[in-house]
Amino acid sequence: MNKLLTMVLVLQLAGCATARTLDAAKPGAPVVYSGTRLDLYAMNGGCCAKDRFGAEAPSYPGVDLPASALLDTLLLPLSVLTVIGVSFQATGGL
Repeated sequence: MNKLLTMVLVLQLAGCATARTLDAAKPGAPVVYSGTRLDLYAMNGGCCAKDRFGAEAPSYPGVDLPASALLDTLLLPLSVLTVIGVSFQATGGL
């Protein structure tokens, strides 16, 4: 249990690349597997993540990569719909 808690804390401190890139909403930035792509870009020595993705790379992209890949996979249907231009109006609340 302690290892799981430690891993969760490390991931929180490292930042989630998927959340960062989807929150940035930069025109022309990649949408499909954006967090995974940002992590790989940072791991390969990319210099200008902010210009390309609209978000800074996490401090430890190797640690963030598995969580970003999982979240990108879960969000894949929504990101593909966004890329092909399907939009919908959603409202919430009671």
